[in-house]
Order: sequence, then structure tokens, then C-alpha cells
Amino acid sequence: MNILLIGSGGREHALAWKISRSPLTETLFIAPGNAGTFECGINVAMSENNFEQIRSFVVKEKVDMVVVGSETPLVNGITDFLASHDDTKHICVVGPNKLSARLEGSKDFAKQFMMRHQIPTAAYRTFTKDDLNAAVDFLKTLKPPYVLKADGLAAGKGVIITEDFDEAVAELHHILADAKFGDAGHKVVIEQFLKGIEMSVFVLTDGVSYKILPVAKDYKRIGEGDTGLNTGGMGSVSHVPFVDEAMMQKIENRIIRPTIEGLQAEGMDYRGFIFFGLINVEGNPYVIEYNVRMGDPETQSVMPRIKSDLVPLMASLKDRTLHQHTLETETMQAATVVLVSAGYPGKYEKGEVISNLYAVEGSMVFHAGTVVDDQEHILTNGGRVLAVTSLANTLEEALERSMKNAEKIDFEGKYYRHDIGKDVL
Repeated sequence: MNILLIGSGGREHALAWKISRSPLTETLFIAPGNAGTFECGINVAMSENNFEQIRSFVVKEKVDMVVVGSETPLVNGITDFLASHDDTKHICVVGPNKLSARLEGSKDFAKQFMMRHQIPTAAYRTFTKDDLNAAVDFLKTLKPPYVLKADGLAAGKGVIITEDFDEAVAELHHILADAKFGDAGHKVVIEQFLKGIEMSVFVLTDGVSYKILPVAKDYKRIGEGDTGLNTGGMGSVSHVPFVDEAMMQKIENRIIRPTIEGLQAEGMDYRGFIFFGLINVEGNPYVIEYNVRMGDPETQSVMPRIKSDLVPLMASLKDRTLHQHTLETETMQAATVVLVSAGYPGKYEKGEVISNLYAVEGSMVFHAGTVVDDQEHILTNGGRVLAVTSLANTLEEALERSMKNAEKIDFEGKYYRHDIGKDVL
């Protein structure tokens, strides 16, 4: 099969690594890819949101499958676009249609969906700038911390959690009145704060049946001990010790199955990955958010734990035969440590030379924000630069190996958290 993978981050490098290992993969294209994905296939200088260019490319290269790694093209309707043209409608697209992608594209839509299907989530209300005074009044009824979420996609920066009421009111004005997040902040979801420990659960679904992937936990805050600003993710581990068989049964019965059945009942054509951002509140799982693709950096811990060939499972989504396949997972533990640029998630420098990548032993290095220059040096090209992932018999061993190799890699301003996974050991 000729396969096109869309995206450029660490998630896409991990997916490219997994896809490239399949005997069914003839040629893997990654658009636009990064300095690491070229080791798995052919990088293509193509924007993930230029649908006409993507269509021309897949026709020319006789692409059989398109795997959409990132959320923006899905929310913008790439699946519908390819399905609507005679020369591309035969292609298997791994990713939901535009209507289904609203589960991530609109927090309000997702909340309403959960309410309709009795899926446990935090109590909430949604407001527009015309309801600003009502929104402030609603905040007064809540106990801190206050949770504000921009309705649309805001590059991972649209969630604000604060203990301070005045700060919450100020942020509300910034989002609704001052358009801090542009169109993404046209509506704001204000919800009850849930106290507990978070986890990431993933499924691959053809819209009828589903396979549960290895569970992971990620670390969003920039600072040690989960302090400081939220980032796209500073590391992840898989499996998660507190997600035992009993908890997994609750997750499947109360959340996964009602979600899949709800999609079917509402006629939403969903074929792809679903990310369930969950929180364990006193032994019961609640949904914080849906994503309509794999998470980052969880994918870097999840993919190495999948024993099965992923390509035939993804190919089965087209004719809804996923139930005929099995998904085997690795019993070993995975630990991922993310190396970021100085200043991230704020302002940071690009173009720093990365050295000692080949000194890494016993770990995988997944590239995120990297690029190759004319002299074939690998340079930093983003806030999150690299993810070091290790597999071992115990989580302690996997973490120790990832930390040791994270220390070896070098670039100006390199920073990483040393406490990833410590909270679940």
C-alpha cells in the first residue's frame, strides 16, 4: 500500500515509525514531516490544510490510505473533501468526517453530545459575548478553581484554570470581548472543576466496532511537580498503574461504548482514532475532553506498546471490518520524556544545532520540532523538539533509560522535566 500520513510532530513520527514497519506498507509519504520522519518514508513539502494539493498528490502517487495525524485538517473537513471527489473517494481515510470532528472542534458540541448520551462529565454552561454578565454571575455560583474553555481549536492554549475569581472574570473578558483566541473563543464553556488524576484512553473505531489501545498518562505543565504553564505535553507513560481491570471496565461501559453508540445513533460517520481525556474522581471516570486523533506525547508511548501490525487494522475502517481483526499489546512499560526549547511554552529560539542523537542507546527518539539544514545538520524548529521513549520490564527502568538518554542529547537551551512518571510509581 502507498500511504500518506499528514502532520509534522512527535505524534506523526511515532505513527510513521509504526506504519513503516508493516509489510503491507510499500511507500510511506509524510506531509510535511520533520527531520526524523524522513527515516521512515518520504517527506513531502505540503501544507496539511491545502486540500487541493493533497488531492492532486494522492492521485498522482496512487495513494491507498491517508492517515490524518493532526486535528485541524479533520475539523476543516479533509475526510469529506476526499470522499466528495471521484478520483479520491476510494481512498481509506483514517480520521472522522467534519461533523464528527466537532467532538474536538467545539467544546460546547462535545458537552451537549455527552449530556444526550449520559456520558459522565463535569457540569457546565456555555456563554457568548452577549451573555458576558450572565457568565460572570455563573462564575459566582462556582467554587474555585474556575475552569474556562474556549469553544474552538486554540492550539492547546484555550483552557484556563485559576483559583482567583477576579482573574477568571478578566480572562472571560479577554476571550469573549477582546477575542483573545479569535474565532475559537466565540463561545466559552465554563465548567465545574473535577479533582482527581488524569489518564488518556484511545480507541480505533470503524464507527461500529472498536479496539482499545494501550492507556497512557501525559504531563502538561512545564515545571517539575506539575507547576507552571500548560504545554502541549512534557512526557507520558504507558501503562498506567491505577487503571486496573475494574477501572477499565467502568471506562468501557460508561464512556467508550456509549460514545460509539451515540455516534451511530446520530448518524455521525466516524472512522479513525478517538482520544478520551479522562479523570479518575474517587474511582469513577469522567470525560474532560474528546480529541478526534491520537494524543501527543502519548502516541510516543502507545505505539511502541502495540504488538499488532497497525496498517491492516486502519485499512479495515473503509469497509467496517475492524471486528475481524485482533489488537495485541506489549506487556512492557513505556516512558517518554520530551525535550523542549528554552522559553517554551512562551517565546523560544529556533535553529539551534542538535548533537549527540547517535549517542542514544536503548531508547527511541521521536522528532517533533526539527528540520535539516543544507549541511545536513539537524536543527531545532519548534517548542517541543524531541521525545525520548524507552520500553522496559518496569516503569522505573523505562524512566531511568529515557532520562539517561535525554541527558546525552544536546542543543542550546535544552530543557526537560526529571519527574515524569514519578507520581504513579
